[in-house]
Amino acid sequence: MQCTEVDATPWLCFNPHVEKDTYIALGSNLGDRELNLLRAVAEIGKLPSGKVTALSSFYETSPVGVIDQPPFINAVLRLTTGLAPHDLLNRLQYIETAIFSRKRTICRGARTMDLDLLFYGDEVISDEILTVPHPRMAERRFVLQPLSDIAPDLIHPVLGISIADILETLRSDETVVKI
Repeated sequence: MQCTEVDATPWLCFNPHVEKDTYIALGSNLGDRELNLLRAVAEIGKLPSGKVTALSSFYETSPVGVIDQPPFINAVLRLTTGLAPHDLLNRLQYIETAIFSRKRTICRGARTMDLDLLFYGDEVISDEILTVPHPRMAERRFVLQPLSDIAPDLIHPVLGISIADILETLRSDETVVKI
């Protein structure tokens, strides 16, 4: 932390590492699904330079893509963090594999934990490793419903409309039930 004298304010302190509000989707359909989400929230809360500042309700949801699998429990949290986007993604993937023993054998298949970085502030990032905002979130009620719990007025930086408006116009066959 650095401090500097500014005008009449004797000492104004600031952190040169800017914090961002990020939104992370959580999903589990193997094992004790609710406990898995709670453990994931706790693990994300331990990340350096971060603080969980909001958590949605939990929702039981039908699988999307590979439908021959158990239903999911999904939620979204807001994490205020000083971690850079790729570092945050790496740490989320570490939680999936090291804490929850996730194995990526079937794309969109059953898993103990899935963590997706939905937003990183209002930044738009697209490279071979990371795409933010999450490229399919606007098509997924299981993401939009819990996100709307904690950030209905959040503006999608690419679409230019609020999460509540995206959710309102979404046409989907997904089952999403608050638990």
